[in-house]
Amino acid sequence: MIVTSSLRHQDAYYRQRINAGDYWLYRLEAGRTLRITDCEGNQAADTLFFNADDTAERYSMMDTVRGQNNLFLSTGSVLRSNEDRPMLAIVADTCGRHDTLGGACATESNTVRYSLEKRHMHACRDSWMLAVAEHPEYGLTKRDITHNINFFMNVPVTADGGLTFADGISAPGKYVELEALMNVLVLISNCPQLNNPCNGYNPTPIEVSLW
Repeated sequence: MIVTSSLRHQDAYYRQRINAGDYWLYRLEAGRTLRITDCEGNQAADTLFFNADDTAERYSMMDTVRGQNNLFLSTGSVLRSNEDRPMLAIVADTCGRHDTLGGACATESNTVRYSLEKRHMHACRDSWMLAVAEHPEYGLTKRDITHNINFFMNVPVTADGGLTFADGISAPGKYVELEALMNVLVLISNCPQLNNPCNGYNPTPIEVSLW
């Protein structure tokens, strides 16, 4: 559901531009609001969430989908953990739909989906693993790379239950806004994918803002 925010961009206490292929890892306290903005349109922001005080608790696609009875995320969606507790709520959204099923690109999936020659290409899982390696203070490991959300990504479900990677439905300046319902770690990979139309074959920056 399309809902615009009442928060003013100039009032944010933190803003950071994330280039395609880069990551962002941040502790967000309960009650704070995170806005992710698609700066140039049709970019995919592959995002993981963890309980910042116990990272064994993390975003769960299965609990979230079951809790809202909807595969896609938008305003009103509550992101639930693997302990079936509310982690964040989407409070504003000018894109209208975000993917829970498509997963994150990896060197292995690039090889399977596209060709052996694509294996060397940078992928979201590489960005997440770099974040884990560069920030040992958060205690994350490879096993913590599980379900993710693809903000702004368009992955329709076909009539026979299959998935397709389709042209994006976002546009420059579209955003999604989430309120933290517990202390959370947010780990974003701004997707560098060049092989499917999720970002128009042209990865571009996103911006994160905090209130």
